[in-house]
Amino acid sequence: MANHPQARKRARQNRKRRAANVRIKTAVKGAVKKARLATDSSSKETLARGAESAIRRASSKGVIPKRRASRQIGRLHKAARRAK
Repeated sequence: MANHPQARKRARQNRKRRAANVRIKTAVKGAVKKARLATDSSSKETLARGAESAIRRASSKGVIPKRRASRQIGRLHKAARRAK
């Protein structure tokens, strides 16, 4: 357990940041899942764009690495194109 005031503050900040990151990651996972499970191609494309937006937002905030974001977006759009 943190004993110094600065260490206590750091622990509080880490808890807050972790909670925020978990929320963002969960939102990204949900958006990607919706896009992948969409049935018709037009809604799949629309949902893929929404998921791409969520992934890019998470990447810009540093929640997920930029290369992983790029890979996920590429795979998502590839699946959407395949569905056409």
